[in-house]
Amino acid sequence: MDNNPFAGGQALLIDKPLDWTSFDVVRKIRGMVKIKKVGHAGTLDPLATGLLIVCTGKYTKRINEYMAQEKEYTGTITLGATTPTFDLESEPENFKDISFVTPELLQQAVSRLTGPIEQVPPIHSAIKKDGKRVYELARKGKEVKLDPRPVMIHVFEITSFNLPVVQFRVVCSTGTYIRSLANDLGAILGCGGHLSSLCRTRIGDFRLEQAMNMEQAGKYIRDSLGSA
Repeated sequence: MDNNPFAGGQALLIDKPLDWTSFDVVRKIRGMVKIKKVGHAGTLDPLATGLLIVCTGKYTKRINEYMAQEKEYTGTITLGATTPTFDLESEPENFKDISFVTPELLQQAVSRLTGPIEQVPPIHSAIKKDGKRVYELARKGKEVKLDPRPVMIHVFEITSFNLPVVQFRVVCSTGTYIRSLANDLGAILGCGGHLSSLCRTRIGDFRLEQAMNMEQAGKYIRDSLGSA
C-alpha cells in the first residue's frame, strides 16, 4: 500500500486499557493499519494503564529514541503484604502489621529511594537471562537471580497517605521498574508492600492527555486510511 499514511511512519499515543498487554495493543493496531511494521516504545504491564507510544512504518526506527526518554507515573502502593510479582498479578502474602508507619517514616523511606539507586528488576519480568525471559523461568519454579541495575529516580513523592494504601508520583529514567520500587519501599519500612495500581502519565514531552483510547484510535486510523 504505497499510499498508506502509516507506512511513512507515525507515532500513535495510546491510553493502554487495563488488562491488555502492550503487545495486545500493537497487534490490534497492526491489524487496523494494515502494515506489519508496528511496535511500541516501552512495555506497560497488563495491570498498568496509561501512555503507550505505538510506532508504525518508518517510525519504528525511533522506538529506542522514545524509550530512552524520562517517564512519569502515578499509582498506589499497598503496604503490609508482598506478592511474588511485586504487583497484583499474584496473590498478596507475608502479611504484617503497619500500625507503626507514619507519614514521617514513609517520607524517610521514600528519600532513600530517590536519586541514583541500584534496583533489582522483578523476576516476573520480560528481561532475558541466558537467552530466556526470566518470567518463564520463574513460572517454572526455577531460581532466578538478577543483578541490581543503576536507575535514576528524579521524583518520588507520596501524594496521599491512607493506610494501607499510599498514592504516589514518580519521575524516573528508562529501565525503572515501579513494581520493584514498591517492593523496596515495603522492605525498607519492614512491613512489605506491593504495587496495587499504576498509570504512566508522561514519556518525555508526550503526555497522557494527548493519548487516544482504543476506540478513538480505531476511528482515527479508519479516517486516515479512508482519505489516503
